[in-house]
Amino acid sequence: MTASPLLLGVDFSSSPSRRKPIAMALGERVGARVRLQSLQTFDTLEALGRWLAAPGHWVGGFDLPFGLPRELVQQLGWPLAWVDCMRHYRQLSRTQIRDAFAGFCAARPAGGKFAHRATDLPAGSSPSMKWVNPPVAYMLHAGVPLLLDAGVHLPGLHAGDPARVALEAYPGLLAREVLGRRSYKSDDRARQTPERLIARKDLLTALELGSTRLGLQLQLRESQRHALVQDAQGDRLDAVLCLLQAAWTQQRHAEGDARYGLPENADPLEGWIVTA
Repeated sequence: MTASPLLLGVDFSSSPSRRKPIAMALGERVGARVRLQSLQTFDTLEALGRWLAAPGHWVGGFDLPFGLPRELVQQLGWPLAWVDCMRHYRQLSRTQIRDAFAGFCAARPAGGKFAHRATDLPAGSSPSMKWVNPPVAYMLHAGVPLLLDAGVHLPGLHAGDPARVALEAYPGLLAREVLGRRSYKSDDRARQTPERLIARKDLLTALELGSTRLGLQLQLRESQRHALVQDAQGDRLDAVLCLLQAAWTQQRHAEGDARYGLPENADPLEGWIVTA
């Protein structure tokens, strides 16, 4: 009987710092229960890259886009094979990315400036070509090369070490299922309100009760719950949401799904957000 892999959820930043680090939640699944083991932070992209490249046995959900819209890639004349497209993309500067995407948007009508991936609508996520509010295009630019260089396996996109599996997660998808349109976090201190504090408590209660469509129960120590409730920026809580999405994919794989719950028709250039 093989040991269950470590599970991780990563709330990513394309420009991490000591003040606003990358957050990682580590845990394990036993049946329908997911136990949070620890919370880690990384002040630099290099530190996360070293962690990912180390030998291990894990399944992780990462809050960053793993691909670009096919319509955009075709229009720009970039390679249509995922790994070739990502190799091209990583060679560009952020200025070159912004200029290329802004030029694409400028030629399109109001209300339809951005191209979307097929997964964006069911997930409710921002288009992966957005370079502001939030700058997910830069997150892809910073994050996917770390995964490629680490040699991890990206189901549906790129074969790598099957013991280290990375999937695209999106904490907002799970949070909205519980909270609807209620906000639970803000980087702006003035907007870190009692209402958002209550929303974080309500969200954690629902996760601990297992009352989401994932069918998984989060297990926390009292000190962990307190830390997550008090995290007004929500980075660690987002990492825990990604952890639960990773647990769902690992459960699908344990039941015989080689694609970790990704749909069979997911575009191999665009990728897919797990549980969408």
